[in-house]
Amino acid sequence: MEKQEKEILADLYNLILNPATRKWERSLLVETKEQLSNQDKPERELAQLEYKLRPLAIRNNLTPDVADFYAKLTGNAAKARHFDLTKHAAKDLAFQERAIFAGGCFWCMVEPFETRRGIISVLSGYTGGTLKKPTYEQVVSGTSGHVEAVEIIFDTRIISYAELVELYWKITDPTDALGQFEDRGSNYRPVIFVKDETQRKIATESKQRLAASGRYRKPIVTAIEAAGTFWPAENYHQQFYQKNPERYQRIKRIRQQYLMFQRLHGKVRSELMHFRKKRVHK
Repeated sequence: MEKQEKEILADLYNLILNPATRKWERSLLVETKEQLSNQDKPERELAQLEYKLRPLAIRNNLTPDVADFYAKLTGNAAKARHFDLTKHAAKDLAFQERAIFAGGCFWCMVEPFETRRGIISVLSGYTGGTLKKPTYEQVVSGTSGHVEAVEIIFDTRIISYAELVELYWKITDPTDALGQFEDRGSNYRPVIFVKDETQRKIATESKQRLAASGRYRKPIVTAIEAAGTFWPAENYHQQFYQKNPERYQRIKRIRQQYLMFQRLHGKVRSELMHFRKKRVHK
């Protein structure tokens, strides 16, 4: 048996034991496992499994780990590649710092930060809840208390925390406490999670300046909360913009159109405020 087939079979067995695997997914995996135990060559049964999973895979309705397995099953190595977690497990150097931001679906929160100079790594994950090691299914259900977020490790010699906060305002809607854009629910609420009083001071002052700018008609409701445990999301979600560029671009376009419309209205409001102030002082 080829090395890739052995890896696929190992993944198959692990997914059966994985508590995050849905019941109907597990039934297909168990059925395939039982069929494989009676055969020397797994190609036919694995092909049948791929065929049965395909309709759900096309609609992006597989649980994350099963989606990774399906990508490997179909030979799509790019989508199945694993994110290097060692950068986040290692102790930060003297010139490194971490920032955590929640701003809706974390699929769209990685690229804007990761493509900036001074960013060492961006990890998608879950934070703000009480459940240990939450799965994507538990978080999106809205019952775990977590939000989707990104943890950023950055080089303070190149980019500052204040600059990251300013970028965060540009890619989120700070007036929507019930979600972000098309993503609705408490697990998508906007939050800046601060690790110390220095970060809290920077984030709070930046939020106050934004509120005073007149750019938004509604109040700024983005929360500023103390950072807690950050649980890495499943591999499927890591660097989604690279693994699924077409789908990412569609989602990104919707966000950008809304933000552009919002910024245009904000610019008009700011100019009106400036005009009125000038008239008052004449």
